[in-house]
Amino acid sequence: MPKKKLKQVVQERKQSLSGSPSVGAGRNRRWGVWVSRGVAVLAVLAAAVGIFMASSPSAPAQRLVGRWLRPDGGYVLDIRAAKAGGQMEAAYFNPRSIHVAQANYRSDSRDLAVFIELQDLNYPGSTYSLRYLPKEDKLVGEYFQALQRQTFDVEFVRSN
Repeated sequence: MPKKKLKQVVQERKQSLSGSPSVGAGRNRRWGVWVSRGVAVLAVLAAAVGIFMASSPSAPAQRLVGRWLRPDGGYVLDIRAAKAGGQMEAAYFNPRSIHVAQANYRSDSRDLAVFIELQDLNYPGSTYSLRYLPKEDKLVGEYFQALQRQTFDVEFVRSN
């Protein structure tokens, strides 16, 4: 086979493999397609994460979720969820269940605060106003006992 013919056959095979006159150009085009697809996937993921973060509570509020024990009396505050907008799902036990009328949190750049209002027999309007201390992983603050009209310093430690 003459040399010229061999070069022509090799060139035709390269073209058929790459779909373009040059193998390098075909690889670059395929690489570009993969890069553009990757960028599109990342854009979709970033949008999804943004939507999720906008509809979920901030990361610090998730630290509140759990079972908290007040060591001075065995009282239990069970924070089951911290929702967007500051709402919480919470239960309170002494040792029986006490109705939680209101449970919410507030978060700013330096503080994470919790407010719990109880409405039950012997607890008509009693409240907890607590702050989360991340270094110690505990809740500290005040308990207002509505029947006695007294305020007590309290703390809750994580029990789970």
